[in-house]
Amino acid sequence: MGLLSGIIGNAGVIDAEKLESKYGQLMAEGEEVEIGFVVIRDTYVFTNKRLIIVDIQGMTGKKTSYFSVPYSKITKFSIETAGHFDLDAELKIWIGSDDTPVAKKFNRKVNIYDLQRVLATHVLG
Repeated sequence: MGLLSGIIGNAGVIDAEKLESKYGQLMAEGEEVEIGFVVIRDTYVFTNKRLIIVDIQGMTGKKTSYFSVPYSKITKFSIETAGHFDLDAELKIWIGSDDTPVAKKFNRKVNIYDLQRVLATHVLG
């Protein structure tokens, strides 16, 4: 994991081995999970090739959507919070030339700054 290993201690972070076990069938050959964040029922999986957003839908949670975004297609991203102790934060990701970002709200279990750092590492690196 290298650069990302310092983030593992935060609440809301899921172990890469657990993510590979659960979502391994979504991975391409040579693709590896680096880190993931859980937000209520949704999961953000950062691999060495892309971001996978696992969106659990409906009241029963039986329907699941897997949204895959290659890092090369992310044109910009932002985080929004009222301050260090704000309960909610929001991540926005713009893909390609789409004017409307993918937006998700996070609670305090996920350090939005750590999530932004992981995204920056992949998109800008």
